[in-house]
Amino acid sequence: MKTYKHVNYLWDDQKAKSLEGDEVALLLYRSNILGADLRITNYGGGNTSCKVWEKDPLTDEDVEVMWIKGSGGDIGTLKKSGLAALYLQRLRHLANVYRGIDYEDEMVELFNHCIFDLSSKAPSIDTPLHGFLPFKHIDHLHPDAAIAIAAAEDGKKITEELFHGAIGWVDWQRPGFDLGLQLQACLHANPDIRGIMLGSHGLFTWGDTAYDCYINSLDIIETCATYLEQNYGQRGPVFGGQKIESLQKEDRNAQASKLAPILRGFCSSERHMIGHFTDDERVLEFINSHDLERLAPLGTSCPDHFLRTKIQPLVLHLDKSENLDDVEELKTKLEPLFEDYRLMYEEYYENCKHDNSPLIRDKNPVIVLYPGVGLFSFAKDKQTARVAAEFYTNAINVMKGAEAVSAYTALPRQEAFDIEYWLLEEAKLQRMPRPKALSGKIALVTGSGGGIGKAIAKKMAQEGAVIVLNDINAERLVACEQDFVSEFGRDAVITTILDVTNEAQIKQALNDAALAFGGVDIIVNNAGLSISKTIEDHTQKDWDLLYNVLVKGQFLVTQAVAPILKGQNIGGDILNIVSKNALVSGPNNAAYGSAKGAQLHLSRLCAAELGPSKIRVNVVNPDAVISDSNIWAGGWAEGRALAYGVSVEELPAYYAKRTLLNEIILPEDIANACFVYVSGLLNKSTGNVLNVDGGVAMAFVR
Repeated sequence: MKTYKHVNYLWDDQKAKSLEGDEVALLLYRSNILGADLRITNYGGGNTSCKVWEKDPLTDEDVEVMWIKGSGGDIGTLKKSGLAALYLQRLRHLANVYRGIDYEDEMVELFNHCIFDLSSKAPSIDTPLHGFLPFKHIDHLHPDAAIAIAAAEDGKKITEELFHGAIGWVDWQRPGFDLGLQLQACLHANPDIRGIMLGSHGLFTWGDTAYDCYINSLDIIETCATYLEQNYGQRGPVFGGQKIESLQKEDRNAQASKLAPILRGFCSSERHMIGHFTDDERVLEFINSHDLERLAPLGTSCPDHFLRTKIQPLVLHLDKSENLDDVEELKTKLEPLFEDYRLMYEEYYENCKHDNSPLIRDKNPVIVLYPGVGLFSFAKDKQTARVAAEFYTNAINVMKGAEAVSAYTALPRQEAFDIEYWLLEEAKLQRMPRPKALSGKIALVTGSGGGIGKAIAKKMAQEGAVIVLNDINAERLVACEQDFVSEFGRDAVITTILDVTNEAQIKQALNDAALAFGGVDIIVNNAGLSISKTIEDHTQKDWDLLYNVLVKGQFLVTQAVAPILKGQNIGGDILNIVSKNALVSGPNNAAYGSAKGAQLHLSRLCAAELGPSKIRVNVVNPDAVISDSNIWAGGWAEGRALAYGVSVEELPAYYAKRTLLNEIILPEDIANACFVYVSGLLNKSTGNVLNVDGGVAMAFVR
C-alpha cells in the first residue's frame, strides 16, 4: 500500500482480486475510487477507459473493444450502463475519412458506426483521445494540481523540468478527433513517456493494468501537488495577500441568508434558479485577497470548470458588514451590478458568435462572490448549483497553484465561447428532458413529517421542487428525511425542527432555506391539530392551543415569508390548508371550527394585500383525511364519532357516505389539489378556495 499526502489511495486488494479476469469491472472499480476524491476530478469530469478482446457477435472472431465512460456520465458513480463500447479498429479507421479540424463535429455521428454493444451509452467527444493511444487502461482526469501547471504561463517548461521528460505536452485544443491524433503524435515522438499534460485542460495517464494505471495517475498528481506546495509563498503572498478579513462563521451565515433571496431573484430573471452557498476556507482566501479583482474577470482555464461556472463570476462590491435589512435599498445597490454583468455577457456573445451559433442563453451569472462572506452559485437545480460551486473552488485551486509557480492564464474568450456554444453541446442540451413543472422552485410545507404535509411535500418533490421538510416531532422528521433522501436524493431536501408558534424557529427555518437553496417560492401552512369537545367541556387551554397553532401559526409564517418573497421579486405561492369546518357548522367544534374560519378569512386578507407583489394566496379545504394524520390523535376521532353517533372504526365509511361522490379522502388528494395551484396553470388565480371533501353540499363556497 502506498501513502500519499495530496490524494486518497483507495485501492482495496481484496476487492480488486474479486474482480480479476473482468477488465471492465476493474475499469469501473478504478473509475469509482478516482471519482471519490474531488482533488482528482470533480462530478461529471474526466474519462476512463480500458481495451479488451471480445467475441464479435456476428463472426465469432476475437475483436478488440474499447470500453469508455459514455457521454454525460460521472466516473465516481459510473456503472456498466454508463459505458460506451466500440470496435477499436473501426474507430481508428475513421482517420481515413477525417477531413480536418474544420469538420470535427461530423466525426461524432460516425462513432455510431463503431458501436460494439448496441445497448451501451452514446460515446462522448473524448472517445478518440483514448482510442488513438495503445494502452490497455487510460485515465483522463482534471486534478487541480495538474491543471494549475497546465494553466501556468510557462506550464510546458515546468512540466518538462518537473518530470524530466517523462510527461509529454500537447497545447490547448478543444476536445475532438484532431486532439486524439495529436496525443498519438506526442506519444510517437516521445515513446517512453508515462502521461501527457494537456495545456489548460488536464492530464492523460495510462498503464497495462487497472492498478498500474491507478498508481500512475496518483503518482503524477502527487508530484504536481507537492511541487505546488513547495512553491506557495516563494513568489510572494498567495493571491497577493489578504486584503480584508472574513466575518465570523455565524455572521457570514447571517449575511448570506439575508442576501441569498435577493441574489436569487436577480439570477432568476429568465427562469427560476436554485441557489447554493459555501464559505469554504479556499474560497475565502481567494475572495478576501488583493488579487481577486485581477483574477476573477479572467475566468477559468479548464473547459470542465468553465462550462459549469460561465465566462466569469460576479463580484459584489458590498461591505462584508453592510446592513442588509433594507431590502429595497439593497436591490437598488445590486441592480446596476447585474445589469453590467448582463451587458458584459451580451457583448461577449456578440463579439464571439458565429453564423450558426445557438441563440444567446441566460445572461445572469452562475457564480457570485461576496468578499468577507462567501460564494453563491445559482443553477437549474440544487445539484447543478452545488457542482458549479465545487468547480469554481477547483478553479480557485488552479489559480492559486499557477500563480505560485508562474502566472495564471485563462481560456481566451473566443475559445471559451466556442466551447460554451459548441453545436454538440447545444445538441446535448436539447436532448435533455424537459424541466418538470416545479423545477427551480423551493417549497416549505409546515408539518411535513407525516400525513397531509408529507404527501404535499412528496408531490412537490416528484414535480421537481426542492423541499424544506420540517416538523415539531424530531423522531417523525428523521424518518421522513430518510424516505425523501432515498427517493429524491440528498440535494433535494433539507430538514429543520419547526414549531409554527415559535417566531425564532420560523426565522431559522427560512434562513436554512435561504442558505441551502437560495430562498423560498411555495409556503404551505399545513401544521395543525384538532380538539373536539362540547362548548361546556372546552377549556381556555384548548382554545388557546388551537388558535395559536392554526391561526397565529399561519399568521407568523406568512408574516415571516412575505418580505423574502417580495425581495426575490419573482412572485410566489402561499397555500393554506384549512378545512371544510371553516364553512360548515357542526356540534362539538366551537374552537376548531372558528379557528378554521379565521384561517380562511386571514387567507383572503393576505391575498388582497400581497397580490400586487405577485404573491398568490389560496386555500385548500380538506375533510375527513384520516390516513396517517395527527388530526385524529388526541381524542378527535372519539369526539367526532360521539358527535355523529358511530364508532371510531365506522368513521371513514361514515364520512364517505355523507359526500356526493361517496369517496374516502386521502392525503394524496390534498397534495394533488395543492399542486394544481402551484403548477403554473393557475398563475393568475388568488384568493380562491378549493374543496377536497368528496362533495359536501353544505361546504359549497357559493
